[in-house]
Amino acid sequence: MSYSSSSMGSGSQTVRRQLEFGRTYVVKPKGKHQATIVWLHGLGDNGSSSSQLLENLPLPNVHIKWICPTAPTRPVALLGGFPRTAWFDVAELSEDGPDDVEGLDSSVAHIAKLLSTEPSDVTLGIGGFNMGAAAALYSASCYAQGRYGNGNPYPINLRAIVGLSGWLPCSGSLRNKIQSSHEAARRAAFLPILLCHGTSDDIVPFKHGENSSYFLSSAGFRYLTFKTYEGLGHYTVPKEMEEVCNWLHSMLGLKGSR
Repeated sequence: MSYSSSSMGSGSQTVRRQLEFGRTYVVKPKGKHQATIVWLHGLGDNGSSSSQLLENLPLPNVHIKWICPTAPTRPVALLGGFPRTAWFDVAELSEDGPDDVEGLDSSVAHIAKLLSTEPSDVTLGIGGFNMGAAAALYSASCYAQGRYGNGNPYPINLRAIVGLSGWLPCSGSLRNKIQSSHEAARRAAFLPILLCHGTSDDIVPFKHGENSSYFLSSAGFRYLTFKTYEGLGHYTVPKEMEEVCNWLHSMLGLKGSR
């Protein structure tokens, strides 16, 4: 699913350049630092609420450092132009509508900058909820292609992607972009991705989670897990977050967390 940004006005580029990201919160590892995950909040939320959620996660979370940035406050077309914290602009639910690539690139570059200063011996990943999940999945596509949507090089060596109750931006063109490059196809094939979606989600309907899984798989992301949560709405539950932690522990090869 993509959210179209076609209703943005001609002055949006000027406005966007002036946008500032909010405060970043950090949840330090309780054990030896082995992995760093940037966790991205949903539309209208902030990094503080993400950090509070992650602070109380169960084992095997002890060797993960969580970085929780806050998106810029921007007019959101989906909300009639009302300003909210958002990683990019969205206007309507659409499978093939245009995406706010400039806004996505800006946020994904900010995320990459946060990861760029991490120690070289820790593994790096990105996860998120709702719009944060969309930004995480867009990061995965940038990593596989080795560049942002604007063509600039993507600098981070990602090792895990988690998306909860989200969708895949720019899904329609992803397959051709990945399969046109041997190196992109190789990176896509070995990047672990976990998608989770509730069947009763009334904000980002379950079918969009299913479609995102299909588009990623057909593009060559073979290391993908799609977990269905029967009856779950547009929120997270302890069982889901525990499974996220277990999955990260396994995929990142964290030692001594259990």
